[in-house]
Amino acid sequence: MNFGEHVFLYCERGTNQALLAEPINAVSNAAFFLAALVGLQLVMWRPPEERSPDLFLLPVLVLFIGLGSLAFHLYADQGTALADVLPISVFMLVYLGFALNRFLGVPPGFTVLLVIGFAAIMGMTGQIRCWDGGIGIPGPGIQSAKLCLNGSIFYLPALIALIIVGLVAEERSHRAAPYLLWAAAIFAVSITIRSLHVTLCDQVVIEGRKVGTHFAWHILNALKLFLLLRASLEGGPRLPAHKTEPAPERARAVEAELPAPSHVARDGSGDLRPATAIERTLAEGLAPPPKPPKPAKPLAERVASAGEEAAKEDATGEDVSEPKVLSPA
Repeated sequence: MNFGEHVFLYCERGTNQALLAEPINAVSNAAFFLAALVGLQLVMWRPPEERSPDLFLLPVLVLFIGLGSLAFHLYADQGTALADVLPISVFMLVYLGFALNRFLGVPPGFTVLLVIGFAAIMGMTGQIRCWDGGIGIPGPGIQSAKLCLNGSIFYLPALIALIIVGLVAEERSHRAAPYLLWAAAIFAVSITIRSLHVTLCDQVVIEGRKVGTHFAWHILNALKLFLLLRASLEGGPRLPAHKTEPAPERARAVEAELPAPSHVARDGSGDLRPATAIERTLAEGLAPPPKPPKPAKPLAERVASAGEEAAKEDATGEDVSEPKVLSPA
């Protein structure tokens, strides 16, 4: 590959090799910079404990997408074409791994395998060409092969993966699902616009200059990337609504795990400690527990005691004499 060889893909440039031959395509890359800066600011607004390194990595990759695209639309050679495609490819792989692990809860090892498989699909898709009466990977005998859909076929695996992840996240009621599905819809529109660039080249004219639709691809893609950055802030996997525990049951479970107020007390320094029996009694407002009853006497002892008490009553009755009544003589 000759990195200095010029590439003429867009009608705004035509065959002009000048640095500013694509002013509208170049300026429209500002949308990527805006998406990256706003996405980074959203991360900075998160609490410090929620700012993971991958949340910072994603806006940085979007920034490099803008830089690579700007370089390509300024210099338009094979070297800058590679700088244009490489950050996009890296972002697709990184975000796929992020979404599988953080949104869908796929284990890290399986996530790596899926990302490697997706990279292989991307590589094969990038080799597909179209020619009169055929589509596929051209052999040495085919000379008229060209990029399919103006090169947009390279992005179809990413669109399909985004739709699948978004639908699974929606089925699981994940907070990131709306952002993912809106991003997929915008991505589908932007791919269509990119594919029609050459066809609509003569119809889209600004101040007498044929510009095509590639600038709209930049703007819509920047919006899609911003939605993906916003989705990344929604954290880890979330259980479906029908599997979540009702709030009253969760509250009762939490209360069951906490010690009763009467079972703890504060020491001199204010720290909690187990309460003594007296402190628990005072806290609960109860009287001291009654003394245990004396064990009952055996039946023989109760009979003997009853007999002794009866004998004492009889002896007492004999000692009492009736009073004598004195009568006159």
